[in-house]
Amino acid sequence: MDERLWKLGITSKTKHNEVAPAQHENAPIFAPANLATDQNQLTMELMKKVALEHGLVCLLHEKPFAGINGSGKHDNWSLSTDDGKNLLDPGKSPMQNAQFLTFLAAIIKAVDEYSDLLRLSVASPGNDHRLGANEAPPAIISICLGEELQAVVDALVEGKEYTSNGKQMFNVGVSSLPDFPKDSTDRNRTSPFAFTGNKFEFRMVGSNLNIAGPNTILNTIVANSLTEFADELEKAGEDKFNEALHDLLVKTITEHKRVIFNGNGYGDEWPVEAEKRGLLNLKSTVDAIPCLTAEKNVSLFKKFGVYSEVELHARQEILLENYSKVINIEALTAADMAKTEILPAVMKFGKEICDIAASKKAVGIEPTVELATAKKVNDLTAALNEKASALSDAVVKAQAVEGEEQKARFYHDEVFSLMQSLRAVADELETIVGEKDWPYPTYDELLFNV
Repeated sequence: MDERLWKLGITSKTKHNEVAPAQHENAPIFAPANLATDQNQLTMELMKKVALEHGLVCLLHEKPFAGINGSGKHDNWSLSTDDGKNLLDPGKSPMQNAQFLTFLAAIIKAVDEYSDLLRLSVASPGNDHRLGANEAPPAIISICLGEELQAVVDALVEGKEYTSNGKQMFNVGVSSLPDFPKDSTDRNRTSPFAFTGNKFEFRMVGSNLNIAGPNTILNTIVANSLTEFADELEKAGEDKFNEALHDLLVKTITEHKRVIFNGNGYGDEWPVEAEKRGLLNLKSTVDAIPCLTAEKNVSLFKKFGVYSEVELHARQEILLENYSKVINIEALTAADMAKTEILPAVMKFGKEICDIAASKKAVGIEPTVELATAKKVNDLTAALNEKASALSDAVVKAQAVEGEEQKARFYHDEVFSLMQSLRAVADELETIVGEKDWPYPTYDELLFNV
């Protein structure tokens, strides 16, 4: 992989094993967003090609195996000047530190005001399986600052003095602002958007997604915050600039601190707390897509010339249609697998159990285990047939629904739900039916080559 990527100028460097069997992480050296986006697309394409050359298959689905960690991307995002100075680096001078807090506040404001767009930017049928599934960030957008930077923000808002246990400190350049430590790297892996020393890490992106979408959203919403900051600060005279900056930072963080959360995003308590804070919890792609044409979002994109209103409506329709088509294909495949492969296999297995039971009965042995197994297989076989038929019927109904949003909603609420129900029955049968009779590779065979 490295040799192939290097030939294309892609700076592949880091690689290590991840949690799931045969799961690996690849990371390049940082690059400008447009270049990094193109290189990421090329990397995904090469991963698939190189895998095939070695008799392997590279899976970029966000949740290819139930009950096993899924796959995503960590989009490490920052802002820099045209000469390469990182604006999210606390820096070594008073002016740079005030600058850092200004950009930090702008990002907090942007993420809070446009959390719906950030959620939308990572929405896909595959990523719906992963978000919040105990190895990925939840579907609720929040920011993790880490304990030290959180203490700085709290001290700033409350007007209190901040100290940091002997760590290297910087003067922020405004007399009423607290000092803060040079590094506040976050290791809270449950956070969807975390500050990591000199950048933010957007951890909700799915492994199969194009990172252009999330980065376009991030750049646009932060540009909006910075524009509003500039408009306000330019009203202050030079002699009152520091005071105006201090007031702006305190006001901004106070109004948007609800989006800051440093705790366990996997915990059952967080959705309850997030609801109290008024944060959105868009659990599915279908919930998120309509946000694209919300009035505030249309105004945002038009303001900066990113998308026109017509383009946004077109994109929304395409996203809805894509969701419906993906679920349609998956549903038809699931029903076909159940009817043409699994059903005949379990019926055959059930007959073999009954034959054994009859043979034992004929010689005077009570076939207790066989009868119990046969009954369970028979009940599950009937359930499998019923659910597969219901799924097929639901797909037919879905295709007749008019309106892309209504159709996508039907696919999510009805078809997807039936797919999960069918899968549960098939999974239980897989634990009963013998390997020689089961028509598909088991998880052991797929993951461990057993």
